Amino acid sequence: MHVAVAGNIGAGKTTLTRLLAKHYKWDAHFEDVLENPYLEDFYNKMERWSFNLQIYFLNSRFRQILEIKESGKDVIQDRTIYEDAYIFAPNLHAMGLLTNRDYENYRSLFDLMESVVKGPDLLIYLRSSIPNLVSQIHKRGRDYENTISIDYLSRLNERYEGWVQGYNKGNLLIIDVDNINFVDNPEDLGGIINRIDAQLNGLF
Repeated sequence: MHVAVAGNIGAGKTTLTRLLAKHYKWDAHFEDVLENPYLEDFYNKMERWSFNLQIYFLNSRFRQILEIKESGKDVIQDRTIYEDAYIFAPNLHAMGLLTNRDYENYRSLFDLMESVVKGPDLLIYLRSSIPNLVSQIHKRGRDYENTISIDYLSRLNERYEGWVQGYNKGNLLIIDVDNINFVDNPEDLGGIINRIDAQLNGLF
């Protein structure tokens, strides 16, 4: 069983991944943020470091997928390889922060990787408004994230919505996180778990 959690920066992916891994006793695979050598540089100078960052994430997530496949265990993954390719990279390209040459190189590499992997059995998409994302980003207090603009988050949100509407890699569960607090409210977390159970029961 491979479950993945998708969503914009600050939507709560890592926290929900941790909570669900504990509840279901799944192995958790997290996004490589703390060890990422490009992230801070990227937020300080996006144009210079966009390609480096995207290649780093692509490599990291492809490696994760291969590990998940080889382990044979039930796994939950914090963010997918598809979000990089369908949301973050094209967004940087559209903003002029990734050159045509670099973007085409990136897409060629992704297409090759995608040809040997399959989508998760269940994708959980955390839908969030911009004010909620901004609030969560400020709350966690990562210095390098202070420079993220509302415009950047809005562009990502638009791409997420477009991607999710056409998503066809497997089962999809959309959770609106604006008006729930699955961290502090056990009922809210229970509601999410019930919806996941219903999806998982349909997979067997």
